[in-house]
Amino acid sequence: MDEQAWREARCGRVTASRVADIMAKTKSGWAASRKNYISELVVERLTGAPANGYVSPAMEHGINTEAEARAAYAFEKNVDVTGSGKDFLPHPDIEMFGASPDAFVGEDGLAEFKCPNTATHIDTLTNGRIKGAYLTQMQAQMACTGRQWCDFVSYDPRLPGHLRLFVKRVSRDNARIAEMETEVRTFLAELDGKIEQLNERQAA
Repeated sequence: MDEQAWREARCGRVTASRVADIMAKTKSGWAASRKNYISELVVERLTGAPANGYVSPAMEHGINTEAEARAAYAFEKNVDVTGSGKDFLPHPDIEMFGASPDAFVGEDGLAEFKCPNTATHIDTLTNGRIKGAYLTQMQAQMACTGRQWCDFVSYDPRLPGHLRLFVKRVSRDNARIAEMETEVRTFLAELDGKIEQLNERQAA
């Protein structure tokens, strides 16, 4: 799937990379990211056009470095890595929800590649922790694909060879996935309600 087809396939749909925005909460209730995301999807559905996301220099670096990260991971782990990251795979049960995993690994796995700035990569090497939003993204990808694990891969070619690659495996968490799927269904129902309300306003 080319870039434009991939963007069109995602248009108006909840994607794994944004599930953390749906589930984010503050002490007083839902975080602003949830409201912002629902507004973004309302616009996409009404216009039929994907939102034009801003690409920062750091994001562009990540995009340009991902192929090198994939190769380093495949070599280090001696695994076959397939998929382009531009294939939108729908959830088996929830319409308008899907994922675009960076890679498939063997029969049961996925890989999620991050090529962050050097300070962030060093923090990951030091503490071994994965950001909560990334954990949510990976569980959402496993929910959509049926895969049993996902390797989180952080890569920075600017460091010495032995420090360039960090890999940590995350196993499928069915309880977390069930919670996530409930929230996605609720969010999509709210989104449908807003679209219906707007359409009724137009017809009045």
